[in-house]
Amino acid sequence: MAFLNATTAPSFDDRLAALVSTFDARRKQRRVYRATFNELSSLSNRDLADLGISRSQIRSVALETGRNAA
Repeated sequence: MAFLNATTAPSFDDRLAALVSTFDARRKQRRVYRATFNELSSLSNRDLADLGISRSQIRSVALETGRNAA
């Protein structure tokens, strides 16, 4: 018995659409990261403590929030 596997490479349009989609998702993630980082940075140490976040955790919290935005 013979099998035929016909595969085609993605077209240029498909690759371009995927690239644009990835770019848009990363831009959205970056926007959410910056907004979160700026908002948390503007809080006082006491406000951050009320949230259970230390000042050294601001970057990691903002990164995680940005990753979850897409």
